[in-house]
Amino acid sequence: VARMATENHCDFPVPPIGGGGGGLGGPAGPCRRCSSAPPPGAVPGKWVRLNVGGTCFLTTRQTLCRDPKSFLFRLCQADPDLDSDKDETGAYLIDRDPTYFGPVLNYLRHGKLVINKDLAEEGVLEEAEFYNITSLIKLVKDKIRERDSKICQVPVKHVYRVLQCQEEELTQMVSTMSDGWKFEQV
Repeated sequence: VARMATENHCDFPVPPIGGGGGGLGGPAGPCRRCSSAPPPGAVPGKWVRLNVGGTCFLTTRQTLCRDPKSFLFRLCQADPDLDSDKDETGAYLIDRDPTYFGPVLNYLRHGKLVINKDLAEEGVLEEAEFYNITSLIKLVKDKIRERDSKICQVPVKHVYRVLQCQEEELTQMVSTMSDGWKFEQV
């Protein structure tokens, strides 16, 4: 039995995962109070609206349900243990950083980790851990390890200093030099 809600005026019918039964939310099609509507030709209930830190994201239920252990999967299942509010458009409110949510959502869409060079991998890792997307957590940790190992493999630059001294001064000069110096006779 479908439950029609006028409070969340922009919700579209959302069938439960696995089909059957009615849906959650309001009527399909454009909302009477705003122009929000599913994309043209969209199957009612297929689209989910998220408000992450004040930025709205529109994606499919299938995308959000890629990882059955994730917070987003539970959100789509209307998990009674998950207390999730909605904004005035019917979007689920999530108090997280929208900048780092983009790579998380794109990973769920196509299975590839793409991080803008201006974003810190650690920020994406934090979001992946919050949403409990285990495969993404592993990928980001691997990427961080790879990045850190490249930093450690920076070739060592040698600085040469030519010192000229008398033989009797050599011992005194060498003993006053700091650690880390390598001496070569030329």
